[in-house]
Amino acid sequence: MMSWATVFRLRQYAMASLWIVPLLGIVLGVLLADATVWLDARVEVPKDWQYSASTASSVLSSIVGAMVALLGFVVTIGVLVVQQATGTLSPRYMRLWYRDRLQKAVLATFAGTFAFAFSLLRRIETDFVPDLGVTLAGAGVAASLLLLLIYLNRFIHNLRPVAIAALVSGAGRRLIDRGRMLAESGTIRAGEQTAPLTGGPVRRIPTEQGGTIQGINAARLGAVAERHDCVVVLAHRVGDSVPPGATLLEVHGASPPDARALTGLVALGVERTIEQDPAFALRILVDIAIRALSPAVNDPTTAVQLLNHIEAFLHTVGKAELSRSYTLHDSHGRTRLVVPGRAWEDFLQLGVTEIRQYGATSTQICRRLRALLQGLLTALPEPHLPAVRAELKLLDESVARSFTDPVLLAIALTPDRQGIGGGAVDGPV
Repeated sequence: MMSWATVFRLRQYAMASLWIVPLLGIVLGVLLADATVWLDARVEVPKDWQYSASTASSVLSSIVGAMVALLGFVVTIGVLVVQQATGTLSPRYMRLWYRDRLQKAVLATFAGTFAFAFSLLRRIETDFVPDLGVTLAGAGVAASLLLLLIYLNRFIHNLRPVAIAALVSGAGRRLIDRGRMLAESGTIRAGEQTAPLTGGPVRRIPTEQGGTIQGINAARLGAVAERHDCVVVLAHRVGDSVPPGATLLEVHGASPPDARALTGLVALGVERTIEQDPAFALRILVDIAIRALSPAVNDPTTAVQLLNHIEAFLHTVGKAELSRSYTLHDSHGRTRLVVPGRAWEDFLQLGVTEIRQYGATSTQICRRLRALLQGLLTALPEPHLPAVRAELKLLDESVARSFTDPVLLAIALTPDRQGIGGGAVDGPV
């Protein structure tokens, strides 16, 4: 029986695969062709839907060739998207692009129409023509062209950095909201530390091959710990890279469970995923912003647009109850699972530190960062404000080093939500 971690990795592979859904389309096309031939032999179609053998062969041959050409066209677009995303955006974004359902639907429709038309083409005889199938193949071509136009329209618009930022930010914020609902329901608790059960030893369970922690099954880990009357502690956060042989889990208790039963509930992979790691979404946003600030690109306005979404992300994070440690309890209120997490300060530093460093000489970035931080000061609860004030102080020092002219210094110190052009905004200093 496969472990949960194996199922998780297989699901990740299936979601990112570009061949599984098209293969299903081919199988469905062949089966639909067989059903159409069976129905054609038993149903008399209208005269307008009847074709000669030569006409049907020509139509189906043209459809087969057209579908192959369209598949090549979509693959070419995919290659161009990969080149643009890795060159001007962030390679980390590609994991989300591979999962796009519309792209898979387009490929599946093209492949299915090809298989349908080719299967019908083999059935044409001098005394039998699949009239209904030829008409349906034409309808499949029309549906394929419509999907192609929708596909082109979507990716032409969605490949802009600001559109990608909205997609990534939305995914990360949904994860934060999901965690907040779990905390409100009492499923998990933030900010609690645990100690080993009284008198129980500590067993450290290493990872064999290592990798990046992509996800955990917290409910089943807690259930295993309750069944064996112990406490399980995840030694690293989701998103951390763990070398081979390093401690993956610590088990506190007198009767620890089998190591494979626990490691099978922690999924490791070659890179981070966004499923249980909202900080990875913020990492992608920052990557795109600092790439726009590189001397090769030199596009601070794009970085300002990314800061708009980073600010929205930080507002969502700042209103959640965050901690560097989360605990899962059993029905009796006893701690069974401890998972390390990220506090507010971690998200804030990730969101602004590198952008401040790479954009230190850009007036736009300095002004937009100041407006962002001052907005956080007015919107977040008091426990989060010291970290924001510390970032404002670092921004002041960075601006003072970069702008020695008093006039330019005054301009750079002016908060502006548009970077340059919006004017000063009211807010605490």
